[in-house]
Amino acid sequence: MKLVKRSNEPEETPSGGPQDSAGGKKPVVVYIIILFLVAFILIAFSFAMHQRSNTKEIGKLQHSVSALQEVQAAQDKNMKLQEQLDALQAENEKLQKELTDTTSSADSAAGRADALEALYTLIQQYATADYSGCKATIASMEGAGLDKLLPAETDSGVTSPAQRYLQLRQAVESK
Repeated sequence: MKLVKRSNEPEETPSGGPQDSAGGKKPVVVYIIILFLVAFILIAFSFAMHQRSNTKEIGKLQHSVSALQEVQAAQDKNMKLQEQLDALQAENEKLQKELTDTTSSADSAAGRADALEALYTLIQQYATADYSGCKATIASMEGAGLDKLLPAETDSGVTSPAQRYLQLRQAVESK
């Protein structure tokens, strides 16, 4: 038979301390649960703050990307305009050359016309026997260089203006 102790003191366990009851474990579990909840809330708060920060950074990056796209579009437009400018400059140079050639041709044609007009005057003066007028016309033609602008060849078999001038000059000098 066992003896049962009837006192109000709790029985001692072999470790020497009072025996843990189910009620004694509850405050520790509640404390641990509270700590885990606080840690979870802090982690969730930290996550929300990082998400907010990441959203701001993503907005900045998207703004930077759109700015880079605008810069790229401006550079593309600039390159197209540069190509157009180069083409227009080449066309301008071509037109300048044509203008120079045309001006040169016009000046040459005007010089030949002046030379032919002077030759016509010389022929008319010689035909009227105005030899002093002929000498003056010959001197002015040679002074202006018109005698060198007279065509030396003709399409038909007639005497060229340059040959006619030389003939008239020799004839005037001999008189």
